[in-house]
Amino acid sequence: MNSIAGNIIRSAFNNALKYASPRNMSPYCTATGNLVERPTSDEPDKLYKTIEVEMRAYEKATLKSYSEFLKMAADNLDITIGKCFTPLKPFKDYRGLTILRSRFVHKKHRTQYEVRTYFRFMNFHHLTGSTADTFLEYIERNLPEGVALKVTKVALEKLPPEVLTPPVFEQDPTESTEPETNEEQEVQKQ
Repeated sequence: MNSIAGNIIRSAFNNALKYASPRNMSPYCTATGNLVERPTSDEPDKLYKTIEVEMRAYEKATLKSYSEFLKMAADNLDITIGKCFTPLKPFKDYRGLTILRSRFVHKKHRTQYEVRTYFRFMNFHHLTGSTADTFLEYIERNLPEGVALKVTKVALEKLPPEVLTPPVFEQDPTESTEPETNEEQEVQKQ
């Protein structure tokens, strides 16, 4: 069963890659219909330390099946999967509404409705910019109804040159030229 599902996911993902290839290497059509290779940029690809995906839905089963889909898609792209969790104390967005069953009589008979929003989190580690863009576009295109995504990216940046170069002191910062106490002043005078 898992191999059949994996083959279906793999073939769907490969078909999606034909139409949504990485940004730097994607071909585009000219007016004559010939494919022309887009020039690649010289800037290095962006690196992401962590990408956190927060999923929200009204049903637990939908969240569970979509998180399994995300795991299979990440395995096919060789993306490192971190935590996949639901909070221990599920913080649900709970909204309730109480209304009367009849308009004018039977004030004691009421109906209660409630809407609960469930949360699930997944972390993905050590991605390049093109892999992250392709993966996020793929999972957004296959988002089921009733599920909302919130993506948080943590990018790796180079340190600025001011931090990399050590400060230059004229003399040792531990030695002070001014005496600190009155006794030291008197000793220096003598």
